[in-house]
Amino acid sequence: MRTVILLVVLFFYGLISEAQSRHVIISTNMGDIKIMLYDDTPKHRDSFLKLAKEGHYDGTLFYRVVKNFVIQGGSSDSKNAPAGKHIGYGSAKLNIDSEFRENRFHKKGALCAPRQPEDINHFKMSDVSQFYIVHGKVYTDQELQLLQKAINNPIKLQLKKKFYVPHKEELQKLKVENPKEFNRRLREIKDKIAVEYALSHKLEFTEQQKEVYTTQGGLPELDGDYTVFGEVVSGFDVVEKIAALKTDKNSRPYTDVKLVVRVL
Repeated sequence: MRTVILLVVLFFYGLISEAQSRHVIISTNMGDIKIMLYDDTPKHRDSFLKLAKEGHYDGTLFYRVVKNFVIQGGSSDSKNAPAGKHIGYGSAKLNIDSEFRENRFHKKGALCAPRQPEDINHFKMSDVSQFYIVHGKVYTDQELQLLQKAINNPIKLQLKKKFYVPHKEELQKLKVENPKEFNRRLREIKDKIAVEYALSHKLEFTEQQKEVYTTQGGLPELDGDYTVFGEVVSGFDVVEKIAALKTDKNSRPYTDVKLVVRVL
C-alpha cells in the first residue's frame, strides 16, 4: 500500500515539476525577466528548456536592441564579445520546424524565435540558439488596416496576373460574343483566385489581436513569419530599460547586458 501511495505522490510531483519547468527567469545585470513558455509550441518550449538547462544562453548578451521593435539575445558568439564586434550568427544545428499558432502573436513581451531569411530557409525554420522579446509599439485601427493592405494587396495582384491576365483578351472577346460563357469563365477565374488567396500567406488580424495591438502594442507585421512560443509575465520594466539603451550602428548596446537563463 505504501509503495502505491509513494508512486502516486511521485507521479503528481512529476506533473507539478513539469508545469513549473515551463517558466524561466532571464537574469541580467539590469534586472530579471520572468517568462512563461507555451505548451502549444512544444518543440520550441522543449528546445529552449534543454538549452537553458545546458547553460547555452548563460553569459550571452542582449546584443541587438531596437526601441519599439525587439530586444534580441542568446547568440553564442556574443559571449565575451569585444566592444564593436558584430554579433548574431545562429546555428544550423539548432534549427527546428516553425510552430505558428493563431492565438500566439507578437504582442508586447512575446518571446519569439528568429530565423534565417526565406531565400535560404524556405520552410521558415526557427533558430533556437537565440531568441527575441517584443518591445513594439501601440497601433491605431487605421495603421493595422494599412498594414494589412500593404501585405495583402500585392498577393491579390500576383494572383490576378496568374489567373486573369493570360486570358484577358479572350474574355474581352467573349464578353461581346458570348456573355453567358464570359460570366462562367470569369466566375471560374475568381474562384481560383479566392482559393489561392485563402491559402496564401496573407495578414489578417483576429479581434483579440486588434484589441491587444491597439492597447498593449506589439509587432503585428511579424505575425505568421516567426514562431511565438512564450511571453513575459513579470519584468516588463527591465525590458523597457534594455530597449532604451543607446546602441551602435549594429544595434548593439554600448553597455553590455549579460544574461543567465534559469529554469524554475
